[in-house]
Amino acid sequence: MTRVAAIDCGTNSIRLLVADADPRTGELTELDRRMTIVRLGQGVDRTGRLAPEALERTFAACRAYAEVVKEHGAERLRFVATSASRDAENRDDFVRGVLDILGVEPEVITGGQEAEFSFTGATKELTGRTDLHRPFLVVDIGGGSTEFVVGDDHVRAARSVDVGCVRMTERHLVRDGVVTDPPTEDRIAAMRADIEAALDHAEETVPLREAHTLVGLAGSVTTVSAIAQDLPAYDSGAIHHSRVSRDRVREITEWLLRSTHAERAAVPSLHPGRVDVIGAGALVLLSIMERTGAEEVVVSEHDILDGIAWSVA
Repeated sequence: MTRVAAIDCGTNSIRLLVADADPRTGELTELDRRMTIVRLGQGVDRTGRLAPEALERTFAACRAYAEVVKEHGAERLRFVATSASRDAENRDDFVRGVLDILGVEPEVITGGQEAEFSFTGATKELTGRTDLHRPFLVVDIGGGSTEFVVGDDHVRAARSVDVGCVRMTERHLVRDGVVTDPPTEDRIAAMRADIEAALDHAEETVPLREAHTLVGLAGSVTTVSAIAQDLPAYDSGAIHHSRVSRDRVREITEWLLRSTHAERAAVPSLHPGRVDVIGAGALVLLSIMERTGAEEVVVSEHDILDGIAWSVA
């Protein structure tokens, strides 16, 4: 048994998992899992740089996570950074800050590596299920990018494409620095066209339509599940391995894209940091389901973070 810590720093959020891993049994016993919205990717699509205020929000979260890792006595720590830090010209500032705070250098991984971690984390506990048919298509809808992975016990094909809830919102739904609420049909159509082009790109490498089970990861997907279940608060236990039909995803997406900021903020299970970007994230999910013909999505709370933890163990 090895006590490990994994940090996943994405475009919208930074997350920590501390767990005891037993490679002999394949069990990962969770001790602490937490998430902070830091919006590291603020403006990166437009400027190509990490904003000073976004860096400070991220470093503040790192300082809090350093205390948690120390309290639990984790033997090993791995810090993985994804889309926003891959794209930024000043990512060295980010690397130095994390190294000073946590004592480890963040690994700015490729989209392919991100996809493999996501697949391992999401499917390790699904492989014995007789009600889920392989191959799996795992989709990790992040803030800046979406990863597509098809596999059985192992990854067969993977690709990362630059569509995510933050990137699509900033590119299509922001005017003069403010999110349009609700967006016009023209803006929604332009966002949908971007997503469809990204799906075309993904299909050049990944046989999206050959999969029998769609597994959805990350905050956009888990939030759609929470809304579908009308949860009074975000409940990981109720969300993990829940199933949401394509028709229900379509209903929720249409409502999110028609709603105002105040209406979305009133949803009790919706994290305040996702209020402005959830409509774009839901549209990415819906577009994937329509492209692949998936009748439902199996929602997983276990994702790239769990895959990173296993890589440490």
